[in-house]
Amino acid sequence: MDKQLEKIRHDYIRYANCWEDADVLLEGLQLEDNDRILSIGSAGDNSFSLMVNNPSLVVAVDINLIQLHLIELKKAAFKSLNHQNFLSFLGFTSCENRRELFNQVKENLSPELGAFWENRIAEIESGIIYNGKFESYFGLFRNKILPFIHSSKNIDDLFAIKPGKSQSNFFYKKWNNWRWKMLFKLFFSRFVMGRFGRDPAFLNEVKISVSGFILDQAEKHLSSVDCQSNYFLNFILKGDFGKDLPHYARPENFELIKRNIDKLQIFHGLAEDAFKEYSNFNKFNLSNIFEYMNPEVFHLVASNLVENSSPKARFAYWNLMVDRQMSDIIPTLEKDENTSTMATKKDKGFFYKSVNFDSLK
Repeated sequence: MDKQLEKIRHDYIRYANCWEDADVLLEGLQLEDNDRILSIGSAGDNSFSLMVNNPSLVVAVDINLIQLHLIELKKAAFKSLNHQNFLSFLGFTSCENRRELFNQVKENLSPELGAFWENRIAEIESGIIYNGKFESYFGLFRNKILPFIHSSKNIDDLFAIKPGKSQSNFFYKKWNNWRWKMLFKLFFSRFVMGRFGRDPAFLNEVKISVSGFILDQAEKHLSSVDCQSNYFLNFILKGDFGKDLPHYARPENFELIKRNIDKLQIFHGLAEDAFKEYSNFNKFNLSNIFEYMNPEVFHLVASNLVENSSPKARFAYWNLMVDRQMSDIIPTLEKDENTSTMATKKDKGFFYKSVNFDSLK
């Protein structure tokens, strides 16, 4: 796996938010008390969400040290702030005193991490959840491309509550014009996405049209009523999450996560390297890590994860544009077809092709 990632930069925030749907993740993993969970770190959001069911351990692992610093910052915010200030500090709500809130948060950071974030205080003051490369990519689309396609009224009308047939009619008659299709395909092309959104190496295994696939996924979602309350889509088109918050930021989950926050451990390295320090994981949140691997590496990594898991372990992972099915290559795994199908239908990460849940037999 090292060779797959050696050309990828890991010295900036790639994702300031997790872009996988925590609601379908938690439902599909079938969480129970005292689970031991290995979770791809990314921005930390879904690792925090995994703590609502009182696990004994959640290990957030990432090869990007800056992403882990971001998780540590959010973890310290959970420990230091009440819910209202937590939302203000991260950027969900407007705030004039993020520097003062950071001084509270810093008390729960190591001196080294406190100094690290002091040097990036501008990102905190502008709202840390807007300061990832991926979020900036969406910002370019929203601010530079979308105004040439649709008015703010049209964008509001897309999210307006209406029945399915009316949503579909609106999409095909008012939204899906030639400018939308042409500029969308240009901006979400392999070249532009590789340069401004994801690292080009993340697209090495993609053998289909990147822009064509994403345009098709967008069409399915934006023509359905599901888009009306999708906070991911709201962020992409309007610039914030709106009234519907990600799972970890909702008031009903905040105290549960806060209570369990010290059960979250941070590990810098590859997912399979975490077994050097931790063992007996029975639940796995693998994000879409297999997307970047060639078939040989995928087989090696998947086999290693299974070999080092507990009996009856359950694995969650997403496919974007590259099909990778653990249960197809490992005989001891069985895919939960019904749960995977339902999760894919409900997934607010509409750009993903599938959500997958496999269990050891």
